Amino acid sequence: MTSSSLESVKLRHPGHSKGLIEVPRWWFLLRLLVRKELRVRYRGSVLGMVWTYVKPAVQLTVYYLAMGKFMNFNERVDNYVFYLFSGMVIVNLFNEILRNTTGSIVWNGALVGKIYLPRELFPVSSVWVAFIHFLPQVAVLFLFVLVQGWHPGLSNIVNLFAGVLLVTIASLGLGLMFAAWNVMFRDAENLVELIGMVVMWLTPVFYPWTMVHTVIGGHPWLWALYESNPLVLGTELFHSAFWAPTSGVSAEMSALPAHFTAWTAASFATAVALLLLGQLVFRHHEAKFAQEL
Repeated sequence: MTSSSLESVKLRHPGHSKGLIEVPRWWFLLRLLVRKELRVRYRGSVLGMVWTYVKPAVQLTVYYLAMGKFMNFNERVDNYVFYLFSGMVIVNLFNEILRNTTGSIVWNGALVGKIYLPRELFPVSSVWVAFIHFLPQVAVLFLFVLVQGWHPGLSNIVNLFAGVLLVTIASLGLGLMFAAWNVMFRDAENLVELIGMVVMWLTPVFYPWTMVHTVIGGHPWLWALYESNPLVLGTELFHSAFWAPTSGVSAEMSALPAHFTAWTAASFATAVALLLLGQLVFRHHEAKFAQEL
């Protein structure tokens, strides 16, 4: 190769890809990574994917007894078990995506150090694994609400997909950040566990949003911060999709917050900002992954 031809070659920093936009080109490898992660996760397990049903069922039973029966939320919220279940499903999706993506680079350290491939493939494959666990939970929820006379309109169906998209974008953005930080500091995994616990209690999963508004509604800036949280809006979108259309839920009880469309738009803006920030943090650190691992 002549010196003139060398000068025409476009160079880029080692270890850097084009980011998430390059992931679709590696679809075949992405599928292999998803299969590998599932095999590793259930290796030596007797029940295997059955745990996808068992763990949420136990979680729902415990929370329903504690919140629904012992704290009498069953009497305050119509069809409380469906309210609780629909909120838990979407929050479980967030927590699993964040947890899986945070550990994705460290768990695949051998591959990161040996071959070149877009590093974003590992967090994205973890998102797909979370979806594989999410779909059976949605299927069970769907069967439950059908029995309760679920009668959704077009807006409810739109809210379902909007809620999933919103939470996925936000959790992937955070996951990219924490995946990069976890390579440098393993404390990131412990921090993610704390975030998962806090998120479960600060989003309207166990209680209606009106209770939060009663406490912080007098502070417009705090209420705006709360309502622009993608997970809060994602939970409300899922309540609108599954719980609100069930038979026995009053219109007053299922009413959405004022200016809900505007809050949803703000939440999507926040989620996209998190995704862009996560990609920037990930790209900033990815050249050091092989060295640190």
